[in-house]
Amino acid sequence: SLFFFSVNQILLLLLVLTVCAILYNKVHQVPSALKNETVDLESPEEMEEEIPVVICAAAGRMGATVAAISSIYSNTEANVLFYIVGLKTTIPHIRKWIENSKLKEIKFKVVEFNPMVLKGKIRQDASRPELLQPLNFVRFYLPLLIQKHEKVIYLDDDIIVQGDIQELYDTKLAPGHAAAFSDDCDLPSTHEMVRSVGMQNTYMGFLDYRKQAIRDLGISPSTCSFNPGVIVANMTEWKHQRITKQLEKWMQRNVEENLYSSTLGGGVATSPMLIVFHGKYSAINPMWHIRHLGWSPDTRYSEHFLQEAKLLHWNGRYKPWDYPSVHTDLWENWFIPDPSGKFKLTRPDS
Repeated sequence: SLFFFSVNQILLLLLVLTVCAILYNKVHQVPSALKNETVDLESPEEMEEEIPVVICAAAGRMGATVAAISSIYSNTEANVLFYIVGLKTTIPHIRKWIENSKLKEIKFKVVEFNPMVLKGKIRQDASRPELLQPLNFVRFYLPLLIQKHEKVIYLDDDIIVQGDIQELYDTKLAPGHAAAFSDDCDLPSTHEMVRSVGMQNTYMGFLDYRKQAIRDLGISPSTCSFNPGVIVANMTEWKHQRITKQLEKWMQRNVEENLYSSTLGGGVATSPMLIVFHGKYSAINPMWHIRHLGWSPDTRYSEHFLQEAKLLHWNGRYKPWDYPSVHTDLWENWFIPDPSGKFKLTRPDS
């Protein structure tokens, strides 16, 4: 019986050890990925979120695109995927520029924009033909160009990003809002600039209130406008609300009825957005869109203010790759010369 007792004790001890071993393995489970290196360690939820940034590469302005991308890439640790949108003729040039410069590390896709989608939707404007470039309307067609992302950042090419793009991407969009923009009345420090160069920051500057179709909208002419050069967009809402169709409708109506103040910079691409998104957009932090740097060759912001800014926008005629322009040093910091030599900066001594 003594023999049986010790066997039973041994069995009991083995049982206890087995249970302990099982419990220990449960708690300290070795991930299968460590045993077999071909298994992906990160589950889809844990994988670093991809931040899609859409930017255009227009003929004659590719240096702008390159500087913008360079500034974004250098100031973030985030996983950015650049969608570079161009016309068939310009795509080889931008691709070569990226692949033969220090930007070859970036993740990017080149997307061709077909200007035929704009046929019959743009009214010719002789005063500012550059505003009718097909790529100015890429922002109307975001869901057609980008398939798999829920949230997308769109940026004009004449910008420089000094902050971490992740912050802009984290902009909260209110439920039911398809986009976030910067309000044109958001920063007191820019009001002086607006007044001094006679800029418009209300709907009155973009829509022709003598036209019945505009008056019928019931939007007060003194309503603050917003600037669609920086957009954080929700693709699900955009498709659900058929934003592209609505924008096209207002382009079409402008062709027939001449509804917009054509004298204004950006009027053609901004005005339909002002109508479609009126009262239905979220706000971007004002420091993420400091604009009007290109409105006048003599009006300057304080250096301290510009150091604090997260994103600078040279909207207006005076671009930092041309001459004259202001605060060009802040832009040139990020410029990467064209390996093909086709794109050159215009400088007083050149």
